[in-house]
Amino acid sequence: MSTRRRIFAGPQLRRIRAVNALPQAELAARLGISASYLSQLEHDDRPLTARLAERVAKLFPLDWQDVGADRTDQLSIALRDALSDPIFGADPEFGEPLAADTLARLAEQQPGFARQFVTLYEAYRQTSQRLEMVDEAVSIDDPLGARLPWEEVRDWFHLQNNHVDRLDRSAEALGLAICGDDASPSAEALQAHLRGQHGVSVDLRDTAALRAFDAGARVLRIDGTQPAAGVRFQLAWQAAALSLGNTIADIARDADLRSDAARELLKVGLANYAAGALLMPYEQFRRGARAMRHDIERLSLAFGTSFEQTCHRLSTLQREGARGLPVFFCRVDMAGNITKRHSATRLQFARFGGACPLWIVHEAVAIPDRVLVQHAETPDGARYVSMAKGLVKPSGRYDRAPRRYAVALGCEAEHAGEFIYADGLEAGSRDGATKIGISCRICPRTDCDQRAYPPSDQKIEVDPAWRGVVPYELGSQSARPAM
Repeated sequence: MSTRRRIFAGPQLRRIRAVNALPQAELAARLGISASYLSQLEHDDRPLTARLAERVAKLFPLDWQDVGADRTDQLSIALRDALSDPIFGADPEFGEPLAADTLARLAEQQPGFARQFVTLYEAYRQTSQRLEMVDEAVSIDDPLGARLPWEEVRDWFHLQNNHVDRLDRSAEALGLAICGDDASPSAEALQAHLRGQHGVSVDLRDTAALRAFDAGARVLRIDGTQPAAGVRFQLAWQAAALSLGNTIADIARDADLRSDAARELLKVGLANYAAGALLMPYEQFRRGARAMRHDIERLSLAFGTSFEQTCHRLSTLQREGARGLPVFFCRVDMAGNITKRHSATRLQFARFGGACPLWIVHEAVAIPDRVLVQHAETPDGARYVSMAKGLVKPSGRYDRAPRRYAVALGCEAEHAGEFIYADGLEAGSRDGATKIGISCRICPRTDCDQRAYPPSDQKIEVDPAWRGVVPYELGSQSARPAM
């Protein structure tokens, strides 16, 4: 039997305390050990046990990545993450989750089985997501083959976990070629690259299109009335499209898409992705996000990007071995339509219809330029902290209406310490958490005053002599309240 590498993580534990401003006694309390035991760990007099390693990974997932856990430890953590899914429930014999030591022994003694289990669980998740896509098509009386091209592209990114590693690394290399270091390239540097490498001149003027490229004349026209972050993004998009065109074409060619229109849309989306990766280099951005506790406005200022671009980039930090904070991200328009969405958490967005009306993002649409925060709980018992901000994209002219929408970003409550927007919220308590769902169609809550229509899997009962908030009762509802 192989011997597991003992983990001595004294410097990392001291760094966790420093970054989170935790006294030794407080970190010891969070880990469930004595301060003297923690002192021994911090001085590398004792190694981390499997239980403590799991506890640190759960409380400080981003810091744990830097400890350098070996493959067995990583496999143990992957098992824990898979088994945390509500479908598994508690241990049937002891009525509680499997202990960290048990998972560590399983990963060590049966690594083949453990890897296959994790792979099977990932296959289950992807199959569930694909079934939701089929359900969406059936629910709107549209055959699967007739799904719109943009829906195909949206789902392709979703199934990639919103991370395209090959393109991300190519954008990093392009940034190095432009700047000579891992800095975010300026607008001037991007223009110099377009001119020097591709013979393209840039013309900033008031135009109807945000960006228009004349390949014959080698002229890129950009609407100069956009905010500076918008102009810079369009420059980065063109630089990525020209410099990484072959990589983008290869990825699009190999994608499982049904239509040529979807494939062309995917190329546009991949260039958008590459532009974001170019302006916000992966490791530099990840480090900055952690140091600023994911303060979007500070990150936007540091990287010269818009609020939405910054939120979107945070949702792409899924590189193996260097993941960012697991977040969900979406964009919602004035009508409540979700026009962008991705989740690296257990939270999944409604695939059709509006999202839960109790979610703070809907209020944010009507209140631009103000950050709203919320502590919420979904029907499966998972709790989240989220922020939402209403945004207005100016049109640059009176006769063209500005675009109004809101973006939302959030994480599970257990990561609240890494998320500045959770400050002031009692994220560790279920008291005060707003009871939200995914959409009325699949929400099992029977006591919601905001329900728009009944869940599709429950019978309704109608009594003309009784009227509550809605004109029906659900079959599974308890007895009526006293008169």
